[in-house]
Amino acid sequence: MKYTKLKILFFCFLGTTIGTKAFAQETEVITLQQAVEKTLANNLQIKQAQYQAAITDENLKQTKYELYPNVTSNASANRQFGLFFDQQSGRLLNSSVDQVNGRISSSVVLFGGGTLMNQIKQNKAFLMSDKSNIEKMKNDLSLSVVNTYLQILNNQDLIKASRQQLDLSNQQLGVAQKNFDVGNNTQADLSQAKAQVANNELSLTNAQNAYELSVLNLKQLMEMNPEQNITVQIPAIADPENIKNNYTGYDVYTKAVVNYPDVKLAEYNTEAFKYGINVAKGNLYPSLSFGGGLSTGYSSSVPSSFNDQITNRNFGQYLGFNLSIPIFNNYRNRANYNIAKIRYDNAKAAEQLAKNNLNKIISQAVQDLKSAIKSYDATKSAFNSSKEAFNVIKQRYEVGLVNVIELNTSQTNYNKAEFDFIQAKYNVIFRQKVIDFYLGNPLTL
Repeated sequence: MKYTKLKILFFCFLGTTIGTKAFAQETEVITLQQAVEKTLANNLQIKQAQYQAAITDENLKQTKYELYPNVTSNASANRQFGLFFDQQSGRLLNSSVDQVNGRISSSVVLFGGGTLMNQIKQNKAFLMSDKSNIEKMKNDLSLSVVNTYLQILNNQDLIKASRQQLDLSNQQLGVAQKNFDVGNNTQADLSQAKAQVANNELSLTNAQNAYELSVLNLKQLMEMNPEQNITVQIPAIADPENIKNNYTGYDVYTKAVVNYPDVKLAEYNTEAFKYGINVAKGNLYPSLSFGGGLSTGYSSSVPSSFNDQITNRNFGQYLGFNLSIPIFNNYRNRANYNIAKIRYDNAKAAEQLAKNNLNKIISQAVQDLKSAIKSYDATKSAFNSSKEAFNVIKQRYEVGLVNVIELNTSQTNYNKAEFDFIQAKYNVIFRQKVIDFYLGNPLTL
């Protein structure tokens, strides 16, 4: 029996271990499009903005229903004790009486200074503002995903380059070791070769750490479990040399300002506060409403049957108009009107500020792209020159014409030039994506 239990425990442990390893080895491949979709679907700030838009939508519906007549009813049943005035009998009584009362009424606003219609228009504008805010957040997050995705690709290339440099350093260390063993190199030469290997190992470690951090950043954007293993799909990236550099800030701004969510949000807010002035102004005018109602009641003090009192004796109806004229309400309506005008002026200023900021950002983005292309061209030239110089010095080192210090210096310059070239490449691509973002083009690679 004891042996059987041990077998069961062993196989359970084995199954759990195998299952854990299988899960740990499972890696999800993420494309850029999937990364954007997951981020937009799971982001909690977007969900909060959507909830706010849903609330605004309900406010709009409620305001529309204010145009319809309202209907209210109430009923009561009670027993009166002691001295009281009985409405049904019209007498002052001092006894115990049972009473039943019912009432239904309805009214509709005929004129209210245009308050309701302007309130509806204002809530529509607020709803469009909330929707623009959702689009703004989606655009910002999409751009962050593209940036992070490119960082991952950049770090992958840096890891690849670091490994190649490390392999090269190890080869040189092997040559230095052989030369040292036969007396052609000094201990200092061998130490220099080892130091170069150590430096390249550090570069590889730094590149791997940067890669892991960029992957973690992408997982956080997607609200993904940090323990989930993922890798990004490497897309066919356009050659940076083919990227256009003929943009002007004015052309990009002219296209962006039409549909850019930040500007649309500010424009809808301006429109909403403009209607807010009319809403507040309407409260300064008289309001006219029309209404009617039915009422009935029963009292045990009346010598009549319940049915007769409810349907005949105490059954009443009314129709009428109600006119309300604001004369003085402690300056509240006038203050609300003045505040509404100030809010409108403030919204106009905010709208212009949003347009000015967009213009500045786009001008900077266009300049950043131009600078990135220049840097790419310069780093490409430096990389090719450093590579050629290193190959020449390496050949001269192999025949003993240069020392190990010159070789290591050349390789260090070559390493730096390659890393700078890789980073410049992805910087150009990202700067181009920023321009595409403002032009409303799809954020794809």
